[in-house]
Amino acid sequence: MSRSPIREALRTLSNEGLIDLQRMGAVVIGLTTRDLNELYDVRLLLEHFVLERLSEVNHDSLIKKLEQSIDQMTMAAKYDDYVEFAYQDLRFHELVIIEADHKRILKLWESIREIILAALLITTEKRFRDDKAAVLPLIKQHHEMIKALKSQNTERIQDEVKRHFEDTRNTITASLLNEA
Repeated sequence: MSRSPIREALRTLSNEGLIDLQRMGAVVIGLTTRDLNELYDVRLLLEHFVLERLSEVNHDSLIKKLEQSIDQMTMAAKYDDYVEFAYQDLRFHELVIIEADHKRILKLWESIREIILAALLITTEKRFRDDKAAVLPLIKQHHEMIKALKSQNTERIQDEVKRHFEDTRNTITASLLNEA
């Protein structure tokens, strides 16, 4: 994956006054705890809705794409490539959103995508630097979401999504607010 889309996302966030680009990285300046919570509330609502909708039918082609994304996350972890890991994490969730084939949901996703990517990049870099062992449970959570989707059990899907988002929200909030 080219780093150009990531650089463009960071420039967009910088232009919006949300981050300050520095020589060795970016500092988040425009996100408060409330901003992060609202962002993850929207993301949780989107993915809850989409996965519930997807649970009604079989999505073998989506499952294969999600598994490929997890394989890429695993390789990125093996080679200490936090940028690729963050991108594949975003890609995993974006594949689910796209599969729903819902124009308005996709528009909402696109409106928060760049901020989510920036938050994932910052958090993933911190995880790789401070506690690389924390990456493996994240990969496992994505595997569990696939198992839940395969089960077509709406309650199980919702439980896995909620569990993943609670962990992600806590990690991102702690990382971003402690770095600022």
